[in-house]
Amino acid sequence: MTRVDPEDYAELVLSCVEQVPWGRVTTYGSIAEAVGRVAGGGGPRQVGAVMAAYGGPVPWWRVVRADGSLPPSHQGEARQAYLEEATPMRPSGSVDLAAAFWPAVLPVDEAGDEPGSPVDSGPGPVHDTPVRRK
Repeated sequence: MTRVDPEDYAELVLSCVEQVPWGRVTTYGSIAEAVGRVAGGGGPRQVGAVMAAYGGPVPWWRVVRADGSLPPSHQGEARQAYLEEATPMRPSGSVDLAAAFWPAVLPVDEAGDEPGSPVDSGPGPVHDTPVRRK
């Protein structure tokens, strides 16, 4: 499997984040695993870098660390979103992954294939706007 270029990788990550339902969360690692299947690799840190650079327009608070926490700089805004979405929380203030975890997936096209797979002949990027949207 060939690796996709960085912009395509970023689009796949953002598309994956957009699929996380209201009141649920996924982890950087789960996204890395889902995207890596079609992108040819990448890990949680790469997903974090994409989220830091381009994640503003997507529901970024729905992506947490493996222990259910967010970086301290995001906790205030995320907490408000969790309350609005009734996301299950632990007394510590982190997300209750046992109750809220949603395994990351990429959107599928009409043929049922993940974008970027060898049989996907669909048009261009997943988003209408370029990745450089912050």
